[in-house]
Amino acid sequence: MIFSFIFKVAVISSSGALAPGPLTAATAAIGVKRGWKGGFWVSVGHAAVELPLVILIATGVAVVLTHSSALSLLSVAGGVMLLSFAFLTAKSAFSKTEEKAESSANPFSTGVALSALNPFFIAWWAGVGAVLITEAISLWGYAGIAVLYLSHVWLDFAWLILLAHLTSMAIFSAKAYRALLVALAALVFLFGVDFLHYGLFSKHLLPI
Repeated sequence: MIFSFIFKVAVISSSGALAPGPLTAATAAIGVKRGWKGGFWVSVGHAAVELPLVILIATGVAVVLTHSSALSLLSVAGGVMLLSFAFLTAKSAFSKTEEKAESSANPFSTGVALSALNPFFIAWWAGVGAVLITEAISLWGYAGIAVLYLSHVWLDFAWLILLAHLTSMAIFSAKAYRALLVALAALVFLFGVDFLHYGLFSKHLLPI
């Protein structure tokens, strides 16, 4: 049970963690001069904003957890958002535009600012993340929040550190990144359909 949940969280988290955006672009730029350590401190700054947000959402989720109608509505909303993220991820894979950022910025401050001021990041946790938080609490109580967040945050750290390291070595492959985004978009799409089906029929399509 716990391993299938961890896998699901990791796949769904990829719709946010690996998606092109200001934080990804800034990390790539910082990595040119600071290497993997720059990516690490960007991740720490990101987590400094993300963890309190997760706890805040979890307190609200715990209140409505006993209402099946609220859970169904949350699942439908999360499913719609996942489908949207899947579409945007696939679309960005073929985009020819690239965002640029200053590589001289402080990595920790960059992680904090580009997370706290990113409405899409907050919307992801309020929509998709809330569904995962609900499932985690229903399975393990408040300890589920720790299971969920650890299942998610390692991906943030691994991706941003790897990205910063690759850009510092000037071997980052746009083609490989594009292929990765397409594959992840397909997986996120499947989970989006599963969320919708659960919200409408109270039954999961996927075995995890």
